[in-house]
Amino acid sequence: MKIGMIGLGKMGGNMVARLLQGGQDVVAYDLSEDNIKLAEGRGASGARTLENLIEQLPSPRAVWVMVPSGAATESTVMNLADLMQPGDIIIDGGNSNYKDSQRRAKTLAERGIHFVDVGTSGGVWGLKEGYAMMVGGEQAAVESLTPIFKVLAPAPDRGWGRMGPPGSGHYVKMVHNGIEYGMMQAYAEGFELMHAKTEMQLDMAQIAELWRHGSVIRSWLLDLTADALTGDAEFSDLSDYVADSGEGRWTVVDALNEGIPAPVITLSVQMRLRSQQKSSYAGKMLSAMRRAFGGHAVKKVEHEAEESVVPEAHTPEDARPQNIPAKGSQPESGAETARQLGETGKEPVNPNPADTENKGAGAQSDADKGNL
Repeated sequence: MKIGMIGLGKMGGNMVARLLQGGQDVVAYDLSEDNIKLAEGRGASGARTLENLIEQLPSPRAVWVMVPSGAATESTVMNLADLMQPGDIIIDGGNSNYKDSQRRAKTLAERGIHFVDVGTSGGVWGLKEGYAMMVGGEQAAVESLTPIFKVLAPAPDRGWGRMGPPGSGHYVKMVHNGIEYGMMQAYAEGFELMHAKTEMQLDMAQIAELWRHGSVIRSWLLDLTADALTGDAEFSDLSDYVADSGEGRWTVVDALNEGIPAPVITLSVQMRLRSQQKSSYAGKMLSAMRRAFGGHAVKKVEHEAEESVVPEAHTPEDARPQNIPAKGSQPESGAETARQLGETGKEPVNPNPADTENKGAGAQSDADKGNL
């Protein structure tokens, strides 16, 4: 099958490589000429414009969009739709809000264009291990893309499937990421508790490795944790800033809307938000109140914490904590920092905030404005 791929970054570039290895034909487009040349070197056909990409695809066309969620995805999908014909398929494999996906599917259906949303999990390991794909869309459109899903998945018969109508793929991926937040928080809290028990001189790396075998809490996240602990178990060079891409927040909002208690996921999101504060205004206020009523001593900030950004990794080896460079840097813009941290699509994007069918959508982050 021949498919177009827009967005050749950390995820998109590796997906192109896996598709080519699986015998599929790919026409690749990106804003970066270097990324296009890399894809061409792997065997893809390069495109320098959206028009050129469309020209190289047989009808009915299928184009996979793998750009940052939010305004970047919105503009790409709509610009692409202007070039496509009835019967063509647009696939959004990013972390879009499911409400945006429902709206886009409805808008494109009016033009006779199919929209398929694919919640994609696998990160930098996807090229080697395959991607888990939660697919939303009309049955016929999804079935026509089966050759692509079979190659991208860990195996042709597992790791992917149709969840339901348009929007359902991104909805299931949203909940998936909410669960991921909770699992990560639980591991982090448990290891911090043991790390603090200094009188026992516990070996964090030994415990993680032990738990990987036979324990009821073994998981791939624990495998990665065990590997990370074989390096600097103190993580002395890392900031405690933990980015969130939006899905955890959306999961909490949906739980509230549905009246479903989700305390673990909710608290894990709150902990990420707290980590993103250089200093807590609420914490400072608590300190001031204790001094006011009890005359207690307080601590003052002498120097604000200084942080730098280590660029995103594209391979599992580069992503290992042991291989994080000693010094980071600041990307050229705040938008680029947000993109690399995965923070570009926290709010649903709706060009028409009065649209009651997409209630609650409308805002877009500053990082998204002006992107493709």
